[in-house]
Amino acid sequence: MVFRDRSAGYAFLTRSTATSERTIEWDDGHTYPVIDVEISSESHPFYTGTARTVDSEGRIAKFQRRFGEEE
Repeated sequence: MVFRDRSAGYAFLTRSTATSERTIEWDDGHTYPVIDVEISSESHPFYTGTARTVDSEGRIAKFQRRFGEEE
């Protein structure tokens, strides 16, 4: 079974119980079933190092506003 991440142009051959009607010819000359996936380790922000934490207000400011010191 070949899993192909079309957004990254990446594919890998592995064992799987999944099935597919579509096939692809792999580098070894054999034909294998192929499943297209939306995201893989090649395109996921966590693995590529492009992950960003969007924190518009700031966690500390939000905490202090909510549970600020009482006088």
